[in-house]
Amino acid sequence: MDLTVAARTDVGMIRSGNEDAFFAHATRERGLFIVADGMGGHAAGEVASEMTVQIVSRELSEMGELDEAAVERVAASIQNANRAVYDRTIHESDKQGMGTTASILLVSEGRFLIGQVGDSRVYLLRDGALRQLTKDHSYVQEQVDAGLLTPEQARYHPYSNVITRCVGAGENVEPDTYTGELRAGDVFLVASDGLTGMVDDRRLQQLLLSRASAGRVVDALIAEANYRGGLDNITAIVIQVTSTDGNEHPTPRHGDVVPG
Repeated sequence: MDLTVAARTDVGMIRSGNEDAFFAHATRERGLFIVADGMGGHAAGEVASEMTVQIVSRELSEMGELDEAAVERVAASIQNANRAVYDRTIHESDKQGMGTTASILLVSEGRFLIGQVGDSRVYLLRDGALRQLTKDHSYVQEQVDAGLLTPEQARYHPYSNVITRCVGAGENVEPDTYTGELRAGDVFLVASDGLTGMVDDRRLQQLLLSRASAGRVVDALIAEANYRGGLDNITAIVIQVTSTDGNEHPTPRHGDVVPG
C-alpha cells in the first residue's frame, strides 16, 4: 500500500488559540489519522482534544486487519478517551464543560475503518465524486434528518455549531463506525469544522481533484478557509492512495460504506 499524506492545523483568522489536535502516521501496512476539535475555552478544549488524540493513537497505532474485532477496538478507544476526559471534568474545576470531537480513519489491507463522534468529518473523493462518509452529531443534522431543514439551510443556521455528541460530555459516549473498501486513486480528507464550515463541499471537491501534492492540497484548503473568514481553528489531513494491496472490488459486507 502506498499513501501520500499531509496534515496541518491553523489557528484561523479570529481565534487567539488553537483547540484542534491531530495525528497522522502511515506505513506500507497501515495508516492512522485522527482529528479532534476541542471545546470548553480557557485551554480546556485544547486539553480534551490532545488527550483524545494521545489515547486513541496509542491504542490503535498497531492495528492490523480491519475486521469486526477492529471495529470494536476503535469504539473502545474512543470510549476510553471519553472516560479519561470526563474524569478530568469531574475532578478539575477549571476543566468543567470541556469536550472534543473525534474523527478517526484507519486504512489497511484494502479496507478503511472510521470511528466518529461530533461534527468533524471524513470525506472520500473517488472517481471524481466527493462523498461525506461520516454523519455529524449536531442539532442541525438532526433537523435535516427530520426534514425540517435542507442541507443548505443547515449550513447557515445560527445553531450550526451546536453538537449533540462529543467526547467528555458524560460518562459514556456511543461512537459511530463505518467500514468500506480501499481503492487505488482514492483521496481521503479528515477535517475539523473550521474547514468544512467555511468551505462548501463543491469547493472541497475542486481542491481535492487537484493533481498537486498532498501538502499543496492541504495548504490550499486552509488558505481557502481563511480567505472565507477563518472563523475557527482549521485542521486538515489529506491521504492520497496511490496503490493498495488486496482486491480492488470486493463484495461489500453489511455496514460497508460504498461511495459513488
